[in-house]
Amino acid sequence: MIYSDRKESEIEKKAKKTQGQTFLPQDIDTSILKTIDYLYSQRKTIVELTTDEFTCLCPFSGLPDFARLTIKYVPKKKLIELKSLKYYLYAYRNVKIYNEHAVNKILIDLKKTIEPYEILVIGEFTARGGIKNKVSTSYPLNLKFIKG
Repeated sequence: MIYSDRKESEIEKKAKKTQGQTFLPQDIDTSILKTIDYLYSQRKTIVELTTDEFTCLCPFSGLPDFARLTIKYVPKKKLIELKSLKYYLYAYRNVKIYNEHAVNKILIDLKKTIEPYEILVIGEFTARGGIKNKVSTSYPLNLKFIKG
């Protein structure tokens, strides 16, 4: 290890519990997700978070699926703490899960954690067998910014 004196935090340990083996979606520890108080709840602000580093495993082949993940939400009283979100998403790395299920599970877990007015999760998965898969889900289902 480069930093031999560095201690892993509890949140890192929870996220890395899926290293070196494969897991199921229910093995993801949602207590990784932490929040920050949102001070401007009277304003309808759109928060957009994007990563090109989301990975999970195909349940059939065990091969990795790579995706650009976009999360848009309108906070009510809580914001997602970004470091905790990073570790939460990292926990999917060795989880066998369909693309559609991953996107829905992320939405459900974030909705429960931050209780936003609205939330949208988009997973743009890289092509496999010549087919690219883009999955979107939202709460409520008819979000206006889904087109944006």
